[in-house]
Formats: sequence, C-alpha cells, structure tokens
Amino acid sequence: MKKIIISAVAKNGVIGKSSGEMSWHSKEEFQHFKSTTFGFPVIMGRVTFETLGKPLKGRLNVVITRNDKLNYDFEELKIVDSLNTAYSFCERQNYDKIFIIGGASIYSQAMETADEMIISIMDFDAEGDVYFPKIDENIWEVTSRDKRNGFEVLFYARKK
Repeated sequence: MKKIIISAVAKNGVIGKSSGEMSWHSKEEFQHFKSTTFGFPVIMGRVTFETLGKPLKGRLNVVITRNDKLNYDFEELKIVDSLNTAYSFCERQNYDKIFIIGGASIYSQAMETADEMIISIMDFDAEGDVYFPKIDENIWEVTSRDKRNGFEVLFYARKK
C-alpha cells in the first residue's frame, strides 16, 4: 500500500492557521486535490477534520485523535488513535494507496513512513501559524513538476 502525503503549501511554508481556517482559497488547487484523492482513503488529524466540518465525499475519511470519546455520526468516517492504526486499517481494506492530508503534526509523523509526496507550492506567501515540515533533501527527491495557474505541483519520492 502506497502512503502519499498531499498538501498545498504557501511559498513561506504556511499551510493554515491554528484556528483551523484556511489561509487561502484556490479553486484549481482544490480540483487537483479532489481528483488526486477521490476514491482513496484520506487520513487526517481531528483539527483538520473539524475544519472540513464533514467527511470528504467519495473517500473513506480516517481521523486520528487521542480522544477515545469522540464520536461523529458519519458513515464514511473511521476514527483511530494513531497513524499506524490508520495504516493498518487501510491495509486490511486492501487499498493500493492512501493519502495523508494533514495537519502539521500528522504530516511530521507521516514523513517517517510515507513513500511519496505531492506538494502544491502556491505562488504567494500566506498568513498563518501552521507550517508544513521541512523536507529533507537527503531523504526526498523531486521526480516531476507540473506548473499550474497559481501554483506548481512537486512530486516527491523517497530516495532508495
């Protein structure tokens, strides 16, 4: 099962605000995210899920939280206590790939185990206090780039 981190990151590294708000809205980048992840599980932290407000359609939504009393009434939602539990659950469901969609602490954990990353680098700096983790070029290499309107998508693979 391929583990893929996907994120949109401003030029200054911002991915959002600790209040849960998005720092920007890009219709084209959102379409890229949707078409890439549709049909596959998306793994996220509780704050990211609560920012969304409801599960993303057409995808199993796996929410990581340490709060074992948390209960959301959505069918396409699985609540787990760790990233490894999320991986194990998705593996048992026989998915060939899964996407890790945030937030910052989930990205940091996933960078240890992910196989690939798809990072949209926005063409601007953004206001915010939540940052994407530093990408270690000793571990990750850019395998391709796709220039879009307002951003560039960088595809990373873990170095062998």
